[in-house]
Amino acid sequence: MLSFHHIQCGLLFTKPTHLNDKEFSTQSFLESLKGSLALTLVHFYPLAGQLVTQVDEDKHETRVYVDCTKGPGARFIHASSLDTTISDIVSPTDVPLVVRSFFNLNEQAVNHDGHTQPLLVVQVTELLDGVFIACSMNHCISDGTSYWQFWNRWSEIHTSNGNHQKISESCLPVHNRWFPDGRPPPIPLPFSNPDEYVQKFETPRLRERIFHFTSGSISKLKAKVNEQSNTHDISSFQALSALVWRSMVRANRLPHDQVIYNYLLANIRERIDPPLPKYYFGNCIKALTITTTAGELLDNDLGWGASLLHQSVANLNDRLVRNFVNEWLQSPYCYHHEELHDYNSVTIEQSPRFDMFGNEFGLGKAVAVRSGYANKAIGVVYACPGHEGGGSVDFEICLPTDSMNALENDEEFMAFVSLQQ
Repeated sequence: MLSFHHIQCGLLFTKPTHLNDKEFSTQSFLESLKGSLALTLVHFYPLAGQLVTQVDEDKHETRVYVDCTKGPGARFIHASSLDTTISDIVSPTDVPLVVRSFFNLNEQAVNHDGHTQPLLVVQVTELLDGVFIACSMNHCISDGTSYWQFWNRWSEIHTSNGNHQKISESCLPVHNRWFPDGRPPPIPLPFSNPDEYVQKFETPRLRERIFHFTSGSISKLKAKVNEQSNTHDISSFQALSALVWRSMVRANRLPHDQVIYNYLLANIRERIDPPLPKYYFGNCIKALTITTTAGELLDNDLGWGASLLHQSVANLNDRLVRNFVNEWLQSPYCYHHEELHDYNSVTIEQSPRFDMFGNEFGLGKAVAVRSGYANKAIGVVYACPGHEGGGSVDFEICLPTDSMNALENDEEFMAFVSLQQ
């Protein structure tokens, strides 16, 4: 993940008039956030460290790891945008560009920059009537599961006023590293210069829109695809992912024989035998690659595409994971955006299972979840729980203008979308 951007998500809150029976003070709130962040980093200490590289020129090898005793620590920033309101963020059809300013680290920063930049940056932006709390976390250190576990523990520590006794030890991060047998860390990469494996990536001009799916709509969709597939095994999320994939392929107007890809990111903590702890902290994901052609996906019914996704998830087991890791160890490489994202691919990231709205920091339930500029590309989809809960889902979809316009006029897709966001 050295050439990828950071993980960037944030929560938008209504600015209260009072907090803890006192008149709300931005300065006091910031100080309490900084204090609870420091306590949280006691448990998530790698985030306060720094990337370090050892190079063996003779062997043409590089080892990159986290030194927890070096670095600038986590960065905490207070910003103001007092001419911006909550309505300015949630009312427009597309996610407004101002949201990008709520996140630190510029668009040219990639995870490899963790050699000089913090591995974690928190930015708190004060709006006219709201507060936006954003986290940029180095993706070499964490996946989405660990990212939101950090948020959850931070919110708990903050609302408990730093009382660690109220935080269950069973929910704290586990830092014992999992590696294949006989492969002690850090793993050598077959490079001697960063230019060989680090590529900067500039986010293209895209429309970013959030589509809301109610639990009732998703239930109808799930029933439809299971009936078409003559099964009961396809999950709600697999059905919804198939709908989005099929609709985006149609919106991109791809040739009939174009090979297309769906990259569905899966948590593999429980897929390994023996399974890893639930709170294993790190990158523990596998991109499931589902391949077909545009013609096959569109000529068959929706259930056919959903069955492809379901079978790929069902096949994800310990053997597949270990084979993937061992193949990578035989010939290590780094992911690069331009090789993964194009009109012929859809990548579904994050998860509606993540507890995003449970992070309240004493401010009450967040109004909305928004992501930053990081890792945005054609066909990238961010999945989040809907604000009302109950199994509702929000999909933030990134597409060029022409494709997004076509998606908004796609009857099959929009039949399941709720206009209420």
